[in-house]
Amino acid sequence: MVSTKPYLIRAVRDWALDNNLTPHLVVDMQCEGVVAPKGYAQDDRLTLNISEQAVNDLQMGNEWLMFSSRFGGQGFAVQIPVEAVVAIFARENGEGVAFSGEGSAPDDPPDTKARPPHLRVVK
Repeated sequence: MVSTKPYLIRAVRDWALDNNLTPHLVVDMQCEGVVAPKGYAQDDRLTLNISEQAVNDLQMGNEWLMFSSRFGGQGFAVQIPVEAVVAIFARENGEGVAFSGEGSAPDDPPDTKARPPHLRVVK
């Protein structure tokens, strides 16, 4: 079966764009096959703006994400294997999906019973 991961990546990007939010990918630069400017990574993670204004010729397949973008004023052809995507989220509110390990399933939600609720009464 085809992994759900590329479908979730496309869906979150579409959702962000439909809501006038800025979709960002977090990429594991250690993953084999990643072609992206390494000088912009922190702790082997690279966060990329994948909005319509930031990328050209975006191709989002089931195995690869490819586009061209500018880094420090220089054009760069980016190639990212889907397996290298750690998360996709909207910059403005942080909502999105984080992926765990080698599988395609999103991380399990945190155990809400282990923490007290963060709600307070407002009068």
